[in-house]
Amino acid sequence: MPHNKLTLQTPIEKLFMVGPTYAKRLKKLGIKTARDLLYHFPFRYEDYSKIVPIDQVKEGEPVTVSGIVWEIRNEITKVKAKKITTCVANDGTGEIHTIWFNQPFLTKAIKIGDRINLSGKVESWGRRLRMISPEWEITQRARSGWRAADGKKPQATRYKPIHTGRLVPVYPETSRVSSKWLRSRIFPILEPLILQEKEWLPSSIRESENLIGISSALRQIHFPKNMEFVKKARERLGFEELFLLQLGALERRREWRRQKVSKKLEIGNWKLEIGNFIRSLPFELTNAQKRCIKEILEDLEKETPMNRLLEGDVGSGKTIVAAIAMYATFLNGYQSALMAPTEILAHQHYQTLKRFLSPLRIKIALQTGAHKDLKQTDNQQLTADNYNIIVGTHALLSHRTQFEKLALVVIDEQHRFGVAQRARLKHKVTPEDSTPHLLTMTATPIPRTVALTFYGDLDLSLIDEMPKGRQKVQTWVVPPRKRQAAYGWIKKQILGTGIDAPKRSQAFIICPLIEESESLKSVKAATVEFDRIQREVFPDLKIGLLHGRMRAREKNEVLAKFKKGVFDILVATPVVEVGIDVPNATIMVIEGADRFGLAQLHQLRGRVGRGKKKSYCLLFSSSTSTKSYQRLKTMEKLYIGHKLAEVDLKLRGPGQIFGTAQHGFLDLKVASLSDLGMIQRARRAAQRLFRQDPDLKQYPPLKEKLKELTISQVEPD
Repeated sequence: MPHNKLTLQTPIEKLFMVGPTYAKRLKKLGIKTARDLLYHFPFRYEDYSKIVPIDQVKEGEPVTVSGIVWEIRNEITKVKAKKITTCVANDGTGEIHTIWFNQPFLTKAIKIGDRINLSGKVESWGRRLRMISPEWEITQRARSGWRAADGKKPQATRYKPIHTGRLVPVYPETSRVSSKWLRSRIFPILEPLILQEKEWLPSSIRESENLIGISSALRQIHFPKNMEFVKKARERLGFEELFLLQLGALERRREWRRQKVSKKLEIGNWKLEIGNFIRSLPFELTNAQKRCIKEILEDLEKETPMNRLLEGDVGSGKTIVAAIAMYATFLNGYQSALMAPTEILAHQHYQTLKRFLSPLRIKIALQTGAHKDLKQTDNQQLTADNYNIIVGTHALLSHRTQFEKLALVVIDEQHRFGVAQRARLKHKVTPEDSTPHLLTMTATPIPRTVALTFYGDLDLSLIDEMPKGRQKVQTWVVPPRKRQAAYGWIKKQILGTGIDAPKRSQAFIICPLIEESESLKSVKAATVEFDRIQREVFPDLKIGLLHGRMRAREKNEVLAKFKKGVFDILVATPVVEVGIDVPNATIMVIEGADRFGLAQLHQLRGRVGRGKKKSYCLLFSSSTSTKSYQRLKTMEKLYIGHKLAEVDLKLRGPGQIFGTAQHGFLDLKVASLSDLGMIQRARRAAQRLFRQDPDLKQYPPLKEKLKELTISQVEPD
């Protein structure tokens, strides 16, 4: 495509030498338009800026040499018959020999007489120094060969180096899309696209924060002059990501506080009843639970709807805190809805609420794919009028479910409950210009920097202590050589025959995948491991299988059997991470533990140790990485979710906090959530600007940018 017709919105397949095949590959990297390609940033750089004469190269040193190609040919080695391409280049001070493996096409791409840059390490090969598989680049090509017939040098075409002789950007890649390919496509369109990108960050903020402009930042992040320019570019681009998120959080908080509460609750009138209910519980609430209940009940009395995040480790007692808020709502004559991300978790909450609230004549309904209490009316809607509390999956937000007296919505383990879903809440209540109270719960440990960045619009309640009687789960990292011994120990624990073993107990075996993967052969798959465990390891024990692709009814049947003790071992995927409570399960085995974030391992570990028996967590890993092993050893020392999440944030990045590296909600390209200083800078700048001009009337480009961010955060129906 000619550069004069290129725009930021140009579909990626329309770019020169891209087409539909590469466009399909690029979509795996989230690249769909020319602008996406512009904002596909390098994550590191190879320093090939040191150009040295050939006669001065030293073994092991990363350098760039530039010379004329004297010879290039394909060969087959005498030993092992390997296909190699050899090249000899000379710069006048000496010659360098180069070898590439399995790239016979190079003899067509590189011609004798070309001036070539070669970047990489110089290694000893045979009796001479060579460059093995270096980056290469033609910087000057003769139009009609090395030397014309009359002996004069011909005119030459020169090329600006982008792969060699400089700081070379290395990009996130995907199958059959290399960094070299990406550099070749980004370089020619960089300047035309930069000219179209508007500067939206106010000049006052750029000056106060000492930030470079957007044009310079984009230019230097891709093809920098030196690492100082990289630093300045990353500072600008990282700041703007955090600044926009902070500004968006401030705007959402303001918009939420403008809402009218759908049903104003009176808490003071019902203090006696709420107190009696708390005293009737078969356990004593922790001080943390009492503090959180106080914060929530105070919110329920306000004119503006509550928008609070209740955070606590697995087993810390979040559900009973939510149940007390629902009870207070019931006493006021209004309804509550509790939504969970899976049917298993919805069913678990339903059973818990029935146990505590049904004796108080509170009517509770369960609405999932496998269980439907709500009845369909003539106009195809599901009426919830006959119930005080409705528990279900996020399908409760659909237009078919109608509530007449909805005052409180509780969301469990839904990190991306955002703009679109909040908008739907308005259609669930009367009057239509009002909003119900919202309480979001999570067992995912959230580091302080993540909370500051992504939950700035929420009030936070933290349950930071466990109920009395909850014991620490003894945790071990099990090396491959001890696997068989571990199996023997597990069997004794299950059968109750070990010296320290309790009476017959049960175990989980968690696998990262459902089915075996071609690209991840070393990663245990639940279906394969189920067959192996049943056939080879524990043939005399009863084994169950649970994974996300099973039908809801099948999952519930398997889970019910495990709870009843029909199965000794449940082989499962991380679907058990939330919502499964089996007090008799005392052993948690996690295969491929290195593939999980520490926070997720902590949540899985929380599925055992829920009874009175001593419980254990065994982390199996086939990784030979010392760094990976040391990271897992952290689980043997730390039992507090927040601390583990902070460690994982530093070691693995924000994607791992939520158990998946590609979680879109945490898709920061440059900013680091470990950089508390930068987060606080962006937060202060956003607060300062928002106080001065909350509607951003003086900053139309910024307002448009913020609108783009808001749209991108809205999930499709």
